[in-house]
Amino acid sequence: MEGHGLTSLVVLGVISWTTAFLFIRKMCPKRSFGFCNRLVSTIHATIAVTLASLSVEDWRCPVCPLAAQSSPQQMKALAVSLSYLIYDLICCLFDKQFSLDNFFHHLVSIIGIVAGLAYQRCGSEMAAALWITEVSSPFLHLREILKELGYKDTDLNLAADISFAAIFSVARMGGGPYLAYVTLSAHNPFIIKGMAVGLQLVSTFWFYKIARMVMYKLTKRTTSATKEADINHKREY
Repeated sequence: MEGHGLTSLVVLGVISWTTAFLFIRKMCPKRSFGFCNRLVSTIHATIAVTLASLSVEDWRCPVCPLAAQSSPQQMKALAVSLSYLIYDLICCLFDKQFSLDNFFHHLVSIIGIVAGLAYQRCGSEMAAALWITEVSSPFLHLREILKELGYKDTDLNLAADISFAAIFSVARMGGGPYLAYVTLSAHNPFIIKGMAVGLQLVSTFWFYKIARMVMYKLTKRTTSATKEADINHKREY
């Protein structure tokens, strides 16, 4: 895709994500800002994974060819996600609970994608990174959506937590290190290699936090079940 076409796609994408958010806010006036934004984020994650999957040239080697010129399908997938990240970065400024970590994460991701689009190279590696980072996102947002719908501390919410943790772990700690290795091994621009290392470091950090969260919830659930069983046993006597 030519530069003008990519710019138009990004601009159209920002307008489309914003319109989708405003429509959801209109349809769900009683729901929070974050709830509506998470619905938009879930739509993006689904589209991003689909576009990244469709851009794969050979599923026997999803990240091949390495350090090669990006295909139009890969450029399109990256441009769509770039438009979403710009929209979501703006949303971060209006959310009542401003997250500095999330803000800088989006900012760094935008810089990385812009670099990939500017070089028009590394499309295979960046599409794979897009797939790895977004495949667990629907379950991440589902966790918070369920809480606002009143399903906090339920079996359904726990199932969403475990599903998110499992998919995140397989994608980020299984596919992530391999992607980082091949990206560093190939003749990619320095900024792309730096993004690969940064992505893996962030993934490792979040993997640690997610593992602690799952262990805490499972321990809490086991403790609660044991206490309930003890109470019922005492009542019988």
